Amino acid sequence: MDKEANMDAAMAAADKQQAAVAAAATVHSGMRLGLGSGSTVALVVAALGERVTRGELRALTIVAASSRTEAALAQVSLPFATLNDYPELDLSIDGADEVDPNLAMIKGGGDALLRERIVLAAAHERLIVVDHTKLVPMLGTKWAVPVEVVRWGWRVAERSLRALGSEPVLRVRDGSPVITDEGNYLLDCAFGAIANPGALATRIAGQPGVMAHGIFVDFADRVLVAGSQRVETLTRAGHRA
Repeated sequence: MDKEANMDAAMAAADKQQAAVAAAATVHSGMRLGLGSGSTVALVVAALGERVTRGELRALTIVAASSRTEAALAQVSLPFATLNDYPELDLSIDGADEVDPNLAMIKGGGDALLRERIVLAAAHERLIVVDHTKLVPMLGTKWAVPVEVVRWGWRVAERSLRALGSEPVLRVRDGSPVITDEGNYLLDCAFGAIANPGALATRIAGQPGVMAHGIFVDFADRVLVAGSQRVETLTRAGHRA
């Protein structure tokens, strides 16, 4: 079983790399580009750095949704700007933890869901990059819903989210609560399978202390899905590619 698990992990990593390279290939010189956060975005950054080194890209303006992505950009000598200086972006590239058949998503495993939501909202085109394991029949199948809450009085938000039918768990790493770039806590809220993501998103957003939640409806214009040594493009209904 360990050998099979290692093979599956290696295949998933190869798929993720393939999707990241495909996403980087959609970027053009002169673009104002938004980047999300997480392991897939880190691979996109590396692929962009290679394209710049080869002379295929120039004059990019990049806005990153997290300090982690900014650090990855610095590693490959790609400069980044602030969203306040460039509040309108041509394209934003991000990953997702789950994607359902309507291209609704759960995001936030990379600790940056509030900033990711803002960067995606600033872009004319939103491209999501995943491997095939992230496709699910219903959101909540594999992942809890991350919810970013203010630290002051966070127990009130926890109680309210529990009343909605979830099991909130404070996200902890290395023995301490995770603190987002905006100084907030994260609650991972297991709701089980989510039949109506939009309705649940509205209810979560209305709870006291909630700054952002990880249900993203109508945020994915295109989704690049890697698997079986190929990349498939899914397009949101009504979106013109």
